[in-house]
Amino acid sequence: MKLVVASDERTALTDFVVDWLKSKGHQLILRGILGNPPTDRWVEIGKEAAFMVAEGKVERGILFCWSGTGVCMAANRIKEARAALCWSSEIARLSRKWDNANILCLALVDTKEEIVREIIDAFLQTEFNEEGLNEADKLDT
Repeated sequence: MKLVVASDERTALTDFVVDWLKSKGHQLILRGILGNPPTDRWVEIGKEAAFMVAEGKVERGILFCWSGTGVCMAANRIKEARAALCWSSEIARLSRKWDNANILCLALVDTKEEIVREIIDAFLQTEFNEEGLNEADKLDT
């Protein structure tokens, strides 16, 4: 899957996620402090990644900031971007199944490698259940 991965801070967690996703065969576009040129401005990072998803340049996005909230708010300012701040695999699964989230936002603080793998796997493997289509479509109007 083609993904954008972005963060305003480079940490052991972001490096782990990038390496792990590459090992699983995903094609990554890195942005923010992970990209070139690097930037640590979370509003710009969230919006740039959201535009990439909304315009179909990538299938989904994975964004990090200290709490995960800032990049989530920034991404959700872009039409057709549906960013979800997830802290468990179940929340990630439901964000895809019921809300058609296309951007996963994660906190750098208190997120462990073993949990982040479960969250990302749930987010990438879960398909949208079209029973929720009428409600999810209203987000883009």
